[in-house]
Amino acid sequence: MSPKTFQIAYVSTYVPKKCGLATYTHHLRDAVRQASSGIFPDPVVALCNEDEMELYGENWHLPLLKQEREDYRKMADYLNRSAVDIVSLQHEFGIFGGEAGSYALDLIERLNKPVVTTFHTVFEQPQEPYSAIQAEIARRSDHIHVMNRKALGYLHEHFGIPEGKVTFIPHGTPVPSRADRIRTRHANGWENRKVVFQFGLLSRSKGVELVLRSLATAVKAVPDLLYVLAGQTHPEVRKHEGESYREELNALIEELGLQHHVRMIDRYIPEEELVSLLMASDLYVTPYPGMQQITSGTLAYAVGLGRPVLSTPYIYAKDLLQGYDELLLPYGDADAWSTKIIELFTYPEKLAYTEQRMAETGRSMQWPEVGNRYLQLLERMAAEKRWRMADVI
Repeated sequence: MSPKTFQIAYVSTYVPKKCGLATYTHHLRDAVRQASSGIFPDPVVALCNEDEMELYGENWHLPLLKQEREDYRKMADYLNRSAVDIVSLQHEFGIFGGEAGSYALDLIERLNKPVVTTFHTVFEQPQEPYSAIQAEIARRSDHIHVMNRKALGYLHEHFGIPEGKVTFIPHGTPVPSRADRIRTRHANGWENRKVVFQFGLLSRSKGVELVLRSLATAVKAVPDLLYVLAGQTHPEVRKHEGESYREELNALIEELGLQHHVRMIDRYIPEEELVSLLMASDLYVTPYPGMQQITSGTLAYAVGLGRPVLSTPYIYAKDLLQGYDELLLPYGDADAWSTKIIELFTYPEKLAYTEQRMAETGRSMQWPEVGNRYLQLLERMAAEKRWRMADVI
């Protein structure tokens, strides 16, 4: 089969929906198509709510109503009749209908095309009902793709999935642009500032207070520090408490005397702008308190773009930064964070060395490399299923 005619159906949320999984699938699809030089657009089964259906009007869009269980079976029948060679299922529990996303099973059980499932969430200690559903999805998938090496062990230990059935390919990231860094720093007035950057929907689970308290000490030694906190308040937080958390942070900033050292960008930031801001920063931080987090798209982007990083030692950070233990700092220890920030910005050679190491790690994470590896995985799985079917016949 010519690589140009190899066709993949992606099952996921999808742009223009504003969510990390939609953006990830969009970039993965583009990267795989560039690697394959495909001549036909790969279809996307876009999980959506009824009010989002009109967003998906391209002939390769296949909108699927999240809460309509029968639609999952109908979509499986459609894909079975189509010219699609393989299905790439991007799995996150919340994007599918049913308890813990159980409707995904209605799709997989009915498909006779090979299925490669990307697990965006893998629990270190899985609980019901998620555990049983994930185990069944794994069993019925022809192969599993994960973005964290620790997930291989978790899936084998908890669900008995053979290690040969799971492949690690890192989270993809853009290719860095130094010219973009210079332009963005100038546009934001950062030329003479040492910029610590953090991005994400604002909530109490992001460890912002830890950075603020560490900055209160660090700015005495590094007076040109600027902490940029980008992203709007999480919709669920805003629904339940409005902007009270952001107001609490502003009060803490004033209490600590950090008005000159903190800037909040309180709006939705398109990915292209986010990449520019990441490139323009001097240090990226993920001071998260939750140690079970197994993926972080923003930390992946920061490393892929070659930015120096500091993080708490949650699962994904420990996996991505293995060998760089000095970049993993305990949650709640503001003294350790302020000491490390002062060290990096007082000794430029240490910051430059950290940047160099992140750039080396990040090269294997950039979309052209990830797209090529993912395409090879899909082609291999499709070929293996054809061979198995031929043996049966």
